[in-house]
Amino acid sequence: MEWYAKWIKPQTDTGDVCPLFQKYFFLEKPVKTARLFITALGTYEAVLNGSRVGEFVLAPGWTSYEKRLQYQAYDITNLLEKDNHISVTVGKGWYRSPMPGWSKSSVQEELKKSPAGLLAQLEITYEDGSVEYTVTDETWTFTESPVRFSEIYDGEIYDASMECGSSSAGSGSRDYGSAKPVCAFEGPTHTLIPQQGEEIREQERLAPIRIFTTPKGEIVADFGQDITGYVEINLTAKAGETVELSHAEVLDKEGCFYTENYRTAKAQYLYICRDGQQSYKPKLTFFGFRYIRIDQFPGGTSAAKPENFTAVVIHSAMRRTGYFNCSNPLLNQLFDNVIWGQKGNFVDVPTDCPQRDERLGWTGDAQVFIRTACMNYDAEKFYTKWLADMMADQGPDGRVGHVIPDLLSEEPASSAWGDAAAICPWELYLAYGNKELLSSQFTLMKKWISYISTHTETEYLWTGGTHYGDWLGLDAPSGSYKGSTREDFIASAFYAYSTSLVIEAGKVLGEDVAEYEELYTKIVAAFRTAYPEYKTQTECILAAHFHLAEDCRAAADQLASMIKECGVKLQTGFVGTPYILHVLSDYGYSELAYSLLLRKEYPSWLYPVTKGATTIWEHWDGIMPDGNFWSADMNSFNHYAYGSVADWIYSVAGGIRRIPEFPGYEKVKIAPVPDERLDWLSVTLDTRHGKIYSGWKKAGNVWRYEITTPVDAVVVIDGKEQQVTKGTYLFYSAIEKA
Repeated sequence: MEWYAKWIKPQTDTGDVCPLFQKYFFLEKPVKTARLFITALGTYEAVLNGSRVGEFVLAPGWTSYEKRLQYQAYDITNLLEKDNHISVTVGKGWYRSPMPGWSKSSVQEELKKSPAGLLAQLEITYEDGSVEYTVTDETWTFTESPVRFSEIYDGEIYDASMECGSSSAGSGSRDYGSAKPVCAFEGPTHTLIPQQGEEIREQERLAPIRIFTTPKGEIVADFGQDITGYVEINLTAKAGETVELSHAEVLDKEGCFYTENYRTAKAQYLYICRDGQQSYKPKLTFFGFRYIRIDQFPGGTSAAKPENFTAVVIHSAMRRTGYFNCSNPLLNQLFDNVIWGQKGNFVDVPTDCPQRDERLGWTGDAQVFIRTACMNYDAEKFYTKWLADMMADQGPDGRVGHVIPDLLSEEPASSAWGDAAAICPWELYLAYGNKELLSSQFTLMKKWISYISTHTETEYLWTGGTHYGDWLGLDAPSGSYKGSTREDFIASAFYAYSTSLVIEAGKVLGEDVAEYEELYTKIVAAFRTAYPEYKTQTECILAAHFHLAEDCRAAADQLASMIKECGVKLQTGFVGTPYILHVLSDYGYSELAYSLLLRKEYPSWLYPVTKGATTIWEHWDGIMPDGNFWSADMNSFNHYAYGSVADWIYSVAGGIRRIPEFPGYEKVKIAPVPDERLDWLSVTLDTRHGKIYSGWKKAGNVWRYEITTPVDAVVVIDGKEQQVTKGTYLFYSAIEKA
């Protein structure tokens, strides 16, 4: 891409007000094609002749801006007229908002100093073959837009009374006061890259299921689902009247509006009306919410009606590929919650949560969920872009940060978080079979192993670091967020696991991995010497799942005993939970695994469902049995990590399993594991090679299995293995009575 455009900014700083850049241009000849190339230092909305350009909201997305800034290309041929007017509103977005609100970030502090910059280039090809460019330069002008304030955490203020000459709010094709000059500046050029990730788009629209008055007298609208997006308002009003909305995920035990868990994020928007009928939705920010409180409304808050509000769901435009259904409504709701958790947190980066003053691309959450994510949706393009940011942000010594984009670059790397550098590329390869993608990320993987090897106090183990441990483990000591599993144990276990993945990736790529094979052998030997005994559920899980124990079956047996001894409860956190059911089913404890999955009491996956959850919670008891909250400062109700349980549902309960030698489901193993507590269960997975279906149900005193495979498959029913070719098959096995 050859840029003729210049970066432009307002000649005078507009403060919190979002500038509106404008340009008029005229066409003298018939146009064959026209494209707009555009990006900004912040989020932008472009309007050409009264029509919004493209469907990408929050463009240009979120990347590691110091090294990578995406630009978009739009076909605007059908929007052109003889006399044309283009306008672009630029907000702070992720680029210039105060992020992260909960922790000091020198990276973000530097980005905040950037101007509201715009770079745009219209490339017009006429029917006679000539090409003309209209580009950002000093001939553009700007005005203050009606967007008086817009930030990621705090929300947006829009003054529609500033609009003129339009019957619909937000069309953008008009003047907002006298034009002011812009100036060119040396904005980023060497970091520009074409759009790499999925576009963030509006996906669904939800009407309120009710508007009600809380015990405090608050007027609240309930959309029935915790979502990521914003509210579109539709109303008739007089100029100067206001609509003010606050956002929340849950109500407190008295049924009142609750926002403490948003911490410092204000998550509000204020709309100042013009005369007449109007509609508006935020342009340059987003919220995580289920409820809105109507703080101001024309005629008083009690005048607000359900038809005045529509919740607009946004997320990266991924294609849904995985489906699940069964005879248990609570389990179905859990799976639905997993899907909504992914939608709500896959907004250009895999965030931990979409609502509070955080919303960061935590690497630990991403690595535990990526297998599930790639079953639920075609997430290859989404993760390719995010992993490119990880590679860009990786330190010269191999360090990988807690979050990507790395706004916390001063902090040392943590095991199970930084290990995303090895785990995510390998999981992406197994899901989609893209060898070139794995090759592009192989250096990332190797440099991470180098980081561990040079940042440990004990050779062949990872000791002495600063880690998150088994984050939020239920066996945590009083006053700690970290479970009781030894941090050096976790770090060393992941050191071994990540090294094993480098070996596997190297073999696929035809690389010499003898050095890593020798290292792995020494890590395992050192691990077995240092940790001959396991003290927690998570320690048993890692020792067995990563094949580090001298006797993995004994480790699994110990895990099963621990679970039973504490009343068939898990006590694991972010590190142990993703693997716990796999370890149980891999070593003959499938019935116990189902007992954990189907448990309704706290702690369990279904407990939040019984409390009305519509997404996955950060804490097993975000809302405790007595109705009180676990905490105020760290209690997200849309936190997808524990949704990783869905990969066990797909691959064990439903039985659709990958074969590493045939990545991307080129060949598949289908080994369903039924349980008498369910009458039937089915999973569907749309792969690169076609749709796989596996379902089972009770039929008298036998299990009836129906399996459809688009490729050769190894089918395992009741321990008996057989090879099948593409097709649909029925199998039967006796139901064994306990």
